[in-house]
Amino acid sequence: MRYTADLRAEVTEAFKTRYGAPPEVLVRAPGRVNLIGEHTDYNDGFVLPMALERAAWLALRARPDDTVTVRSLELGDEVSFRLSALERGEGWAEYLKGSAWALQEDGFHLRGFEGVLRSDVPLGAGLSSSAALELATMRAFAEVSGFPWEPKRMARLAQRTENAWVGAQTGIMDQLISACGEAGRALLIDCRSLETEAVALPAGTAVVIMDTATRHKHVESGYNDRRRQCEEAAAFFGVRALRDVSLADFRAREEALAAACGDEVRRRARHVVSENARTLAAAAAMRAGDAPALGRLMDESHASMQGDFEISSSELDLMVSLARQQPGCLGARMTGGGFAGCAVALVREADAPALVAAVSQRYAAESGLEGAFYLSEGAAGASAERVA
Repeated sequence: MRYTADLRAEVTEAFKTRYGAPPEVLVRAPGRVNLIGEHTDYNDGFVLPMALERAAWLALRARPDDTVTVRSLELGDEVSFRLSALERGEGWAEYLKGSAWALQEDGFHLRGFEGVLRSDVPLGAGLSSSAALELATMRAFAEVSGFPWEPKRMARLAQRTENAWVGAQTGIMDQLISACGEAGRALLIDCRSLETEAVALPAGTAVVIMDTATRHKHVESGYNDRRRQCEEAAAFFGVRALRDVSLADFRAREEALAAACGDEVRRRARHVVSENARTLAAAAAMRAGDAPALGRLMDESHASMQGDFEISSSELDLMVSLARQQPGCLGARMTGGGFAGCAVALVREADAPALVAAVSQRYAAESGLEGAFYLSEGAAGASAERVA
């Protein structure tokens, strides 16, 4: 189940084939799985993601001009653009161009580069393939342009890429965990202060990521609608963001919120307020090594996303239900922006292989889709190495 593809070697050899010489630099930036804390990041709340061993890898060398040329191995496509003439378009190149735009808007002087890209973070699966690409691009620019790598600053700029260039109103979580992940740990992130705390999984447990083989696009989904509804609820409470509303405050005024803004807005706000509380409780359970408590909170989170936030799907619900029926499963939930993509289960480590075998077979039989299943330990954030 553990994914062990050597993308470092793959992009190095592909670069040699494409350009006739070894690359000067190798950069990588990981995807992520969120254990709990969904749609809380853009509400200034708390999230608990883990950087994945799956990552975007980029082999590159600097150019003497302002041209960027990158070939994607998995897409079989090559894009090229000038840093002095950035124009919006469509497709995966927008994450590269948007990253360059955000850096230049923030005052960085960029140099061009040419490279070969390979990512094993599945596209549209809710595992932050876009954030991995953005952080890999920014790490590449840091190397060829000679500016210091500041992970949290780069995460903010990558979020700006997503919001202002690509048009998806995502929060900071995906970019921050890709920039700042720690090996063997998840990170409790305060999305307002950007303070982080590394926390380990309870002993004897494993995280199983379960890909439903369904896909989404944030810009075309209800993601931006949910964000607008959360902002409407925050305005009703007179606060900067729903992070500032306690469960007690919400319960005291939820009927008035429904009367003023509608029941749908009330339910969206209830998810965010309760999810913040669950995320803090989950981090406390991890500190205490309390695996059953962590699993229960994951179950509660899925119910909230399914009912109040309405971002699950029949395939995600099926995958979660099948996982929960297996021995050793402590809890399961959908993960990511929603509507499609992946679920995640907390499992007794010894029971993980049997769970994957059983759920894989039953999911295919009941959905007609071939799911993908894999384990991942916490990975380090975006990094670079010079090639000798």
